[in-house]
Amino acid sequence: MKQRRINKFSKEEDTDPLSVVVNLFDVAMVFAVALMVAMVMHMNMTEVFTQEDYTIVKNPGKDNMEIITKEGNKIHKYTPSQDQPSSQTKGRKVGIAYELENGEIIYVPE
Repeated sequence: MKQRRINKFSKEEDTDPLSVVVNLFDVAMVFAVALMVAMVMHMNMTEVFTQEDYTIVKNPGKDNMEIITKEGNKIHKYTPSQDQPSSQTKGRKVGIAYELENGEIIYVPE
């Protein structure tokens, strides 16, 4: 009698049609994470991932201005229009601020 040799490597392919979908999901997740990292790098917001404290001013000088401050592990969002009284009073100019080339800000009262 002859014995047949069984080849360990000649198994039949998996015929499950959903196995392709699982692989596509993995590829999509890797692509989504890479896209998010690229967007953060493009918008120069890498300080969000550091331990340093920072302040960001969105839309400066406009009605929808927001000030976002990170102190330690806490992030605070301040919208000036929320804290203003609802009356029609306006403020007055009290001085001028200048930013020097080295980043220092000088306030000159009037």
